[in-house]
Amino acid sequence: MQCALSITFRFAAPGEAQTIRAIEFEAGQRFAEVGMVGIADAPPMALELVGRKIAAREIIVAVAQGEICVGFVMFEPEATCFYVQELDVLTTHAGQGIGAALIERVAQTALAQRVTQLTLSTYRAVPWNAPYYRRLGFRDIEEHELDATLIARRDAHIARGLDESKRVFMRRDLL
Repeated sequence: MQCALSITFRFAAPGEAQTIRAIEFEAGQRFAEVGMVGIADAPPMALELVGRKIAAREIIVAVAQGEICVGFVMFEPEATCFYVQELDVLTTHAGQGIGAALIERVAQTALAQRVTQLTLSTYRAVPWNAPYYRRLGFRDIEEHELDATLIARRDAHIARGLDESKRVFMRRDLL
């Protein structure tokens, strides 16, 4: 899908932390549609965390005309991959290829640092989660393929109360 021509991409600016949190919260409301009210009701990321990620240049935003942020991707560079932590687009801008374009920006950033994989964790059955990422070239990572870093992430998810039986880790090779 082609991204809308009026959308540009850049690293998030320091003053955009609240906007990013608002996009996350609004996009999370969709989970109520699939009976995941607990996620829809969850508060957005802590302002301090978003500020740290912006300072580290680990959030890329999608910007519509007038410099209005309409989506973002937050990632974490690791030794062998970039881990996609969060991808959200306002529902008013969904279906325009913005999410896919944000993933491509992370892929370009990873390749510029000679990193050749993206990984993430997402819900298996939610249409805009695992099925969406498969369309973007990600594949499921089988249990026996999980490395220590992904196992630690899974343990952290469980500690936060996420039901890992409904989730899957995924990988996309960039070369």
